[in-house]
Amino acid sequence: MKVLKLFELIRPKQWIKNLFVFAPILFAGQLLNFPLLFQNILAFIAFCGVSSSVYVLNDIMDVESDRAHKKKRYRPIAAGDVSIKRAKILFVFLLLFTSAICINLNYLFTLTIIFYFINNLVYTFKIKNVVLLDVFSISTGFILRVIGGAVAINVEVSSWMIITTIFISLFLGISKRRAELSGPNQENLEKQRKVLSDYDVVFVDQLNTVAATGTIISYALYTVSEKAITSFHSDKLIYTTPFVLYGIFRYLYLLHKKNLGESPTQIVTKDIPIIINSLLWLIACALIIYKAKFGM
Repeated sequence: MKVLKLFELIRPKQWIKNLFVFAPILFAGQLLNFPLLFQNILAFIAFCGVSSSVYVLNDIMDVESDRAHKKKRYRPIAAGDVSIKRAKILFVFLLLFTSAICINLNYLFTLTIIFYFINNLVYTFKIKNVVLLDVFSISTGFILRVIGGAVAINVEVSSWMIITTIFISLFLGISKRRAELSGPNQENLEKQRKVLSDYDVVFVDQLNTVAATGTIISYALYTVSEKAITSFHSDKLIYTTPFVLYGIFRYLYLLHKKNLGESPTQIVTKDIPIIINSLLWLIACALIIYKAKFGM
């Protein structure tokens, strides 16, 4: 039972966010290059280790605020199922595990992991209580995942990919704040997350409109950019834009009409239309990129 609680503490469901590591290898047309794919998988595992260490640290630091939340009170530390001492041991183990993985990757990837960890430390101890900077810190984590995936296999990351990542990660972070403000857990909001007192629904909706629009436009412009057309020897990537549009619209529907969004991972892994749409987008991208690359 204790082992299961420790496993729950590292939040394996959140590892789906680390799939951003695979974006560079997909759009570099190297997904079928198995030595590079292996390196990318190691990078993914490293990010799973370091991100889980951050989740453990957050739960240690936020134990009191979690106990004031209707759902978070059942997290292992807040519920008393895992002691803070055991959590600290797990935290150190995860950092050592991540370090062991990084030994097998280049120094640029190791630097990226270090920056990721530092960004999360700053978030945990300070920025999570600073309006706007909190969601930009979350966005930085996604950007570093993409950069980490690129440097792990020594491929150049597209500027458009970085811009799109910035907007979509801001969209997810702001949506989370929106869900926290309008969801069922309205009691003791400031105790649950202090920064929520600096947000309101109208303000967050305005921010989310900008982030959603930025995501769609930056992705669409990327698909028709000279670099993308030259790299993929095709101008057909533009036809994957409707999948991005639908994904954003569906997410907004779930956020506004179903009061979901507090857990982006739950939406992405449990909402069937979003899952199907994501798979179709992935298949369409792969077919366009690799068909053009191999002349199929």
